Amino acid sequence: MRRMKHKSTFSGKSRDIQLHFSEAKCQSLHPCGKPQGIRRRRIISFICFIFLLIFAGRGEAKTYSRVISLGPAITESIYLLGGQDKLIADTVYCAVPPEAKFKEKIGTLLDINIEKAVSLAPDLILATSLTPPAALAAFKKFNIETVIFPEPKDFSRLCGQLIELGRMIGRLSQAEAITAKAAEEVRRLKRTATNGKSKKVFVQIGANPLFTVTGGSFINDLIISAGGANIAEGASAGMYSREKVIEQNPDVIIISNMGFVAEEEKKEWQKYKTIGAVKNSRIYFIDEYKLGTVTPVSFVETLSDFIKFLE
Repeated sequence: MRRMKHKSTFSGKSRDIQLHFSEAKCQSLHPCGKPQGIRRRRIISFICFIFLLIFAGRGEAKTYSRVISLGPAITESIYLLGGQDKLIADTVYCAVPPEAKFKEKIGTLLDINIEKAVSLAPDLILATSLTPPAALAAFKKFNIETVIFPEPKDFSRLCGQLIELGRMIGRLSQAEAITAKAAEEVRRLKRTATNGKSKKVFVQIGANPLFTVTGGSFINDLIISAGGANIAEGASAGMYSREKVIEQNPDVIIISNMGFVAEEEKKEWQKYKTIGAVKNSRIYFIDEYKLGTVTPVSFVETLSDFIKFLE
């Protein structure tokens, strides 16, 4: 995540250290990591010691009480942490949990009512990679603290974001407990994943043009964690050709459930009888929300789905 450089309690340097603290601590939670027992406790204790040294004499890290969320995953994460009382507004796309629908709305992901957002007097705005630069510039002009949460590329970064969010809204202990439990669940699920040769997987998240996920995505991490291999992992962009999918011959095709479009896409794939996924009837649908909005808890749920698809 990235902070806009303007009015804040801490200097730019200390903010960077805080972010590193969150990421480093979450690395110890990653299911692929090895730290256990005494070693793990020593690592966390050392990081905490450094953290305390840095902020000694500065008082407690600032927490925020009037927060605007500009992304569905951020809103869902705030509710997951039990910090919804701090959330004063979000976007029209923030619909999970259902209670989020009743929060004040300040626009969409790409079209933000800046005047309305500023009038609500937020002390923190949580933005995404899709937040328009003009909106970010306006928030900076009004000296509103703004933090950008990019799409996490893997489970570790996802956990790091939740821990940082928890720190900002005074729910750090809850964030640490949730990420620790999720990491343990991911470890458990990975032990049940397909053994032996990885199954080749194609995940379709768009049609006309055909669109998939590359290596720089948490969905790629889901595929790997489920014991699969993403055929598009090395692609430079998500736009893909049907001919290339046929050539790479995936064992499993997973289609984001886009309503009738998904059904049409399944029928289209079934025309290509040489594809392993078609021959063996291994074309599956998954809720598009699961692939577009993610928290450590939903990552576990979606990983469970992927493992079933790859069995």
